[in-house]
Amino acid sequence: MRHKLSTFVMIACLLFPVLTTIAMISYPGGTRQDPHTVGYRFFENFFSELGLTQSHAGGPQTASFILFTIALSLAGAALIIYYLLAPSLFHQNTAQRITSWTGSFFGLVSGASFVGVAFTLADVYLAPHALFVQLAFIAFFIAVTFYAAAIFLHPEFPDRYAWVNLSFGLLLGVYIWLLFNGPAADTIYGLVIQVTGQKLIAYAAVACMFVIAYGTRHVLDHTKGTAHTRIIPGEQPSSG
Repeated sequence: MRHKLSTFVMIACLLFPVLTTIAMISYPGGTRQDPHTVGYRFFENFFSELGLTQSHAGGPQTASFILFTIALSLAGAALIIYYLLAPSLFHQNTAQRITSWTGSFFGLVSGASFVGVAFTLADVYLAPHALFVQLAFIAFFIAVTFYAAAIFLHPEFPDRYAWVNLSFGLLLGVYIWLLFNGPAADTIYGLVIQVTGQKLIAYAAVACMFVIAYGTRHVLDHTKGTAHTRIIPGEQPSSG
């Protein structure tokens, strides 16, 4: 079951760029700065604009709305599933248990917040939408930091996956700073900076989770293989 769940996380991570790309193609047009533009502008439209009930141009955008909601909900569900699964791998000592369960608590908060982002439409529930965005990224930052420590403490989990978490955590920390202290999106310069930062961190997030889920499968396979070859007490290993 754990193997299947980690596979689901990987599939959800792959689906996010696919579904959001189709949503971008379906987006009718309009940006914050210019509602008369046609189509989705990668460096001027936020991801959440795919989930508006109406585009900035004023028309309905049912296809992009549905695709964005599915994509972000799957991403949030993938985080929830992974951070429910992960602590079962880190049980060899107290330090592993503390770091993994702490990381999972914040990972679950992050996953639930991303689902919240999907269902609090920015043109209808802007305040809770913005709150969920901030909470999702801050909690995610704490989760990957604690799991980097947990992986370093795990003798069978390769350290390279901890470095993946730390590298993403560094990017995430920069993005959180940008989110709170970067230029406002009410100018074209600020809009491009904020949109570009959001795109980079979103794709980095799904890439990080894909790699970590793959690493988790590797550890599960290794543990399973070790269990199959373990000698039962009282028996002698086969000579051939």
